[in-house]
Amino acid sequence: MYTTVVYVSVKLESVDAFIAASEHNHKASIQEPENRRFDILQDATDSTQFILYEAYTSETGAASHKKTAHYLAWRERVADMMAAPRKGVVYHGHFPQ
Repeated sequence: MYTTVVYVSVKLESVDAFIAASEHNHKASIQEPENRRFDILQDATDSTQFILYEAYTSETGAASHKKTAHYLAWRERVADMMAAPRKGVVYHGHFPQ
């Protein structure tokens, strides 16, 4: 499995708008054929910190996600909400397969 953990720092005044924009992206992403997980997690002690956990069956599936209309719309919509550039770290998932 091809997995990316994306670390996102959001401006305090944009937290609710970020969550709303990300919900739409999540709902569309989990419909993609190669998607296995698309979780959006918010830090329990710092509401401005998020992790997006994205798992696809292949690197091609993950790359295809970045070309979808919902991802491109999300990226544009949340750009000004970021307190810092988001950082994606790629992992190779072993379990579940």
